[in-house]
Amino acid sequence: MPQDIVRDLGFLCLGSRFRRIGERLQADTQQIIEERGVSLQAGQYPFLAALDLSGPLSIGELAQTVGITQPGATRTVAQLLELGFVDMQPSEEDQRRRLVSLTAKGQALVDYSRRSVWPVIAAAVGDLCGDLDGPLLEQLATIEDRLAEAPLARRDLAKEQSQ
Repeated sequence: MPQDIVRDLGFLCLGSRFRRIGERLQADTQQIIEERGVSLQAGQYPFLAALDLSGPLSIGELAQTVGITQPGATRTVAQLLELGFVDMQPSEEDQRRRLVSLTAKGQALVDYSRRSVWPVIAAAVGDLCGDLDGPLLEQLATIEDRLAEAPLARRDLAKEQSQ
């Protein structure tokens, strides 16, 4: 087996390590989403959740709420507009300000996801990380090892079968 230089360099490569784990979690989450018949990218869900929880928001507010750049938020909102999950209209208070809101289709997806998708993902990640303890680098190693043993989708299936 080749050396895992990112793991071996510890704190020196912490950002790379977080990114690697994040990409793995995102890919596994995407698999769970698709298995439940949803045609949406995992990274788009936080936007729908933000709009559901906060109501209509501007692109800048969405970017802040989700914690990404404004250009990234603009791209994601454009994709969600194209899919019919959100709408964008001028604010009643300030016509220059445009607000993004959920459409009926978007609200239906959020409602379905709250029942059938999000709890499965949360349970799988909880199973993966729930008992972590100790120094950060050891916890990251445990997460990576556990993901190699069983991706989120398999953890999810194990939970469903035991219920």
